[in-house]
Amino acid sequence: MLLLPLLLITFVSCTGQKEDPTSFTEAALNDKMTSLSGEEMQLKDVLEKYKGKTVLVDVWASWCPDCIKGMPKVEALQEKYPDVVYLFLSYDKSVSAWEKGIEKYNVNGEHYLVGSKWKGGTFSESIGLDWIPRYLVLDKEGNIAMYYAKEADDEKIIAQLKK
Repeated sequence: MLLLPLLLITFVSCTGQKEDPTSFTEAALNDKMTSLSGEEMQLKDVLEKYKGKTVLVDVWASWCPDCIKGMPKVEALQEKYPDVVYLFLSYDKSVSAWEKGIEKYNVNGEHYLVGSKWKGGTFSESIGLDWIPRYLVLDKEGNIAMYYAKEADDEKIIAQLKK
C-alpha cells in the first residue's frame, strides 16, 4: 500500500516540465558576433551594450522565407513598443548576403551576424534553436524573460514588452 504513493510521487517528479533557461550559457556568451561595421565581439559584450533596456532578440536569416514573412509583425511591435531594443542575430551564410538582406527587407534595429554555425554552434545549442525566426525577450538586467516564440505576435512576447 505504501508503494503506490511512492510510485506516484516518483512519476510526477520525473514527468514535470523542464523550466526555460533565464540566462545564456557561458559558451554562448563567449560566441563571436560581427557588427555591421565589421567589429567582432562576444555575445556578452553585445548584450552589455543594451543593459537597462528591454531587448527583443530576433534570430533570423535573409534566406529564410518565414523570417521575411514575419517582418511586418516585428515592424508592428517596433511601432507599438519603440523603447525596446530590437536585436537581430543573423545566420546568413556570408556578410554580403546578410547586409543585402537587411537593406532589401528594410530591417531596422541592431544587427549582428552569428559567428558559429546553426547546427552544432554554441549560441544555437544554448537556446535549443530548432527553427527560425526565433524570438526571445531579455529583461533590463539582461536575463531571458521570454525564452521561446516562433511568431513575433506571440502573446508571451507582448506580455513581456508591456512590462
